Amino acid sequence: MCATCGAAMVAKCGPRIIHHWAHVSRRDCDPWWENETVWHREWKGLFPVECREIHHVAPNGEIHRADIKTASGIYVEVQHSSMTDAERHSREAFYQNLVWVIDGRGFRQNFDIYHMLPDPESELAQDLVWAKATRPMRGTANGMFFRLSRNRDHYPDATKATLKGGWIESYHTIQNDIEASYCGHHQYDWVRPRKTWLDATCPVYIDFGDDLFVKLETYDTSGLPCIRRVDKRKFVHDAMTETRAIDIATRFYPIPKSPKY
Repeated sequence: MCATCGAAMVAKCGPRIIHHWAHVSRRDCDPWWENETVWHREWKGLFPVECREIHHVAPNGEIHRADIKTASGIYVEVQHSSMTDAERHSREAFYQNLVWVIDGRGFRQNFDIYHMLPDPESELAQDLVWAKATRPMRGTANGMFFRLSRNRDHYPDATKATLKGGWIESYHTIQNDIEASYCGHHQYDWVRPRKTWLDATCPVYIDFGDDLFVKLETYDTSGLPCIRRVDKRKFVHDAMTETRAIDIATRFYPIPKSPKY
């Protein structure tokens, strides 16, 4: 019997494969299932027991068990192992109102979090176009930007999406203004990223093992990739009360001051 679903098992033996047990039918167990880790169990434990391991049957008869489905209708899938684009796409299409929680502890050393960014909706942010920060380019990692207003003479028709040059300025010249407008956004660089998460159509939160999530976002109309720090307690609260996954952590709340970048 399968320890996960209770389905019947059959021995698989042969000269070219390792002997193992398999389900009599693939439909008897979730093909998206992965070995449950302590990290998985701890995450599930943050939600009421009636929200965990929710059983669904797909149109083709396959069984799928959502890690978490809240009473408000949001699915939370917690993922430790790597995933193919095809599987990610299948899960997103099946659950739709879904948010991913990714175990990032295995790649934390490849994930650099850089300077703060002002609230993208603020008046200050509307005038700034940031140079993309990367690990090899320490200047951009420290924060470099162009102002639309300061470059109008040379680039009168420029927008945040098109301005690529001009008078460049440093983060530290407006640091106080940025900190006053800060609501969790930072530039980042993910070296050798797990690219399927960059292409996800549902929100992606990375758990590095501390009190704050790292949520993958696009900052503004310039297309700048950014992360937003989100308190895990806020995430759990919103997952239980909001009705749409995309609304988690979008309402205003105080952001803890982040560690020195």
